[in-house]
Amino acid sequence: MAAEVLAQAGVAVHLFDAMPSVGRKFLLAGKGGLNLTHSEPLAPFAERYGVRQAQVAPWLTAFGGPEIRAWAQGLGVETFVGTSGRVFPADMKAAPLLRAWLQRLRGQGVAFHMRHRWLGWAGDGALRFQSPAGEVRVPARATVLALGGGSWSRLGSDGAWVPLLAERGIAIAPLRPANCGFDVLCAQAPAGETRRAFLQELLGQSPAPAVGWTPHFAQRFAGQPFKTVALSFTDSQGRAFHRRGEFVATATGVEGSLVYAVSHLLRDEIEAHGHATFHLDLLPDHTPERVLVEVRHPRGSRSLSSHLKGRLGLDGIKAGVLYEHLGKDGMNDPVALAQAIKALPITVVASRPLDEAISTAGGVALEALDAHLMATAVPGVFCAGEMLDWEAPTGGYLLTASMASGRVAGEGALRWLRRSGD
Repeated sequence: MAAEVLAQAGVAVHLFDAMPSVGRKFLLAGKGGLNLTHSEPLAPFAERYGVRQAQVAPWLTAFGGPEIRAWAQGLGVETFVGTSGRVFPADMKAAPLLRAWLQRLRGQGVAFHMRHRWLGWAGDGALRFQSPAGEVRVPARATVLALGGGSWSRLGSDGAWVPLLAERGIAIAPLRPANCGFDVLCAQAPAGETRRAFLQELLGQSPAPAVGWTPHFAQRFAGQPFKTVALSFTDSQGRAFHRRGEFVATATGVEGSLVYAVSHLLRDEIEAHGHATFHLDLLPDHTPERVLVEVRHPRGSRSLSSHLKGRLGLDGIKAGVLYEHLGKDGMNDPVALAQAIKALPITVVASRPLDEAISTAGGVALEALDAHLMATAVPGVFCAGEMLDWEAPTGGYLLTASMASGRVAGEGALRWLRRSGD
């Protein structure tokens, strides 16, 4: 996006990428359907960026959802609004849009240099790159860095730029996983765990929590979705979340759209207190009173599993997670069972590794940049995209802010060049 702004203004632009081809994470985002942006109005759109909404809102004002749709149309790609308000290309694919975009950029004179990994700056200020032909140095009148966060490193965003910028005095917040999965605290400790914990306590050691589902649950349900559920969470600061949706059980925990939506709150709570507990409503269309009536209904000779399936439609992974947390005795307590169906506590104790996350929080502090995204410590150097310290949920918000910040950085670089007389 920065290259496009500069090339349209007649500036000679060279784009360097460490990978063999550009746009690899863009293509990954299109796997299963490219969610370009969202159709909601600007005010609620900006709220998706949490504590950074004040800084991100101006980017979106200049280049938000409507502008992205018009930009795609200019590349010959029509878009549509899905039932959730998300915006997609008509064919749902990322590759045709990327091809058209690159063709236009090349037609505007942008030169692409693949397999050039940025190594920082030389003593004279030139950019250093490791290339197939060895190290090369490139003088630049203005530089836009769009180096990604720290997730999906195999696509190029490995966070290796952090020390390079830090040593130049650019403030950087630690990279953390965002839109990520979590490991759960095992609800049923293995036999002997209590005695082991007691001995560790005597020795002054803190026993590590048992992490993950029980082997029985993991073997049966890992990879299966929890559908039509509601997740509620309130953190220790009083920030509350409640939403319906679905997510997936993994071998050790949970991931998926509903979990991603609350992941920033869960992550922060774990960092502060070592764990976070959310509550899961397995039957959000049923009142607690109705659930209790149905659970207490005489079942005759039917098994409890058959009874729950017949009266409440509870089976599969939903019944499995109830057994996981309540055990046999709890399942046979109607009040405890009814309460668990409507508010099942699930404790998570760790985010999944950074490289597994869809995106990252942290990065270049926005306070280290001016309104044009130029680093105040290194004039003429601009930063954009996921390497900046902001985060957002999935739903088109990540891509929109990345593209919008690229335009801001490109316009800032153009302003810098004109002010410098170049």
